[in-house]
Amino acid sequence: MTARTDSTPTVLSVEQALSMPYATLRFVHLGWRVIRVEATPVAGRKSKGDPNRYIGVPVAGEDRHSYYVAPNVGKQAIALDLKTETGRVLLHRLVTELPVDVFCTNTMPSRHDMLGIDYATLSELRPELIWAAISAMGIDHPDVPGYDPATQALCGYMDLTGERDGPPMQCGPPVIDLKAGDEVFAQVLLAMLEKQATGRGRQIDVSMARAAVSWLHTFLPMLDMGCSPDDIRRNGNEHRQFIPVNAYPTSDGFIYIAIGSDAQWQRLSRHEVFASLAQDRFATNEGRRSDKAELHALIAKVTSAQPSAELAAILHETGIPNSPITPIEHVFDLPFVAETALRTVTPDGRTVRLPPAATSTPHLDGCGGELPFAPGYGEDTDEVLGELGLSPVEISRLRTEGCIA
Repeated sequence: MTARTDSTPTVLSVEQALSMPYATLRFVHLGWRVIRVEATPVAGRKSKGDPNRYIGVPVAGEDRHSYYVAPNVGKQAIALDLKTETGRVLLHRLVTELPVDVFCTNTMPSRHDMLGIDYATLSELRPELIWAAISAMGIDHPDVPGYDPATQALCGYMDLTGERDGPPMQCGPPVIDLKAGDEVFAQVLLAMLEKQATGRGRQIDVSMARAAVSWLHTFLPMLDMGCSPDDIRRNGNEHRQFIPVNAYPTSDGFIYIAIGSDAQWQRLSRHEVFASLAQDRFATNEGRRSDKAELHALIAKVTSAQPSAELAAILHETGIPNSPITPIEHVFDLPFVAETALRTVTPDGRTVRLPPAATSTPHLDGCGGELPFAPGYGEDTDEVLGELGLSPVEISRLRTEGCIA
């Protein structure tokens, strides 16, 4: 692990899946210590710990598959049976004796009390602890499971995504999982600032559903301002308000063109390649909206006769925002990604490229953008418990009793 100082914050996280692991990954990017806690093996079940460990292509042994690796680089992993009194005591000792600055969990709230990870219990042990949870609808709705696609369906996202005459669709990336993780990250940083003044931590309760609906500023309020539901629901690749904003065929692929003002439209339609579009009825955004189906067809007729690269050059010359549709396998080749992408190295020496951090940090600059590989199941249990003063003999006894793994 990266060398740490006494001032480095420590995060203890009972986490699985993606929403909270993504939040704590952002703390890794800051150089914080993150210890993920997973359950001990369940009798009769082959897999151990976080189910995401076993999703995708095997990368390092049986418990580190491709879907698990990227959100968990740079962390430590321990396994405790929090259903036992001994397991709960060990976790409580970790909170108080390491000591832990931030406790995180995306376990269903109905299980917090029985596992000894509820805010009341942990804050009594350590009043300065910042406690953060992610769940489907917040701790006031403790029995609702939280899954990104189901939350997209519930909160209207699937009614906004897809072709107008097609079925509802989910967004490609798990945007609500990631939004919830970003909310934990932001709220923890705010709580750290508050603690400097008050000396106390606080409870952070992130509802995936509320976080999702908080993003619908350009949709929900419009219903109270004269827009019908059909005006704002799914619309394919078109923008609902600005015309034309759409993906258009080229002679060798597709290009996305975004006209955001009448001035941009005038610059485009003055160019000789697009001269057929210089019609008075298209001069304003509302005029283009009135005849948008015909306009999209006219633009496609022009673009389909041109190679993508030549169109991009014309659009750049006229100051029109545009982009090719980048295949996912080429995203790492984009210059701004190639310059900032992180990486990790598998136990057998293969380099794995990782998405860049949202912003650069001194820690990432200091480590040259390389983060330790995602930990194996329970890999750091002995080391972390050793910090509590437990001897190898005591740790071995706990493992024999099934309290740790």
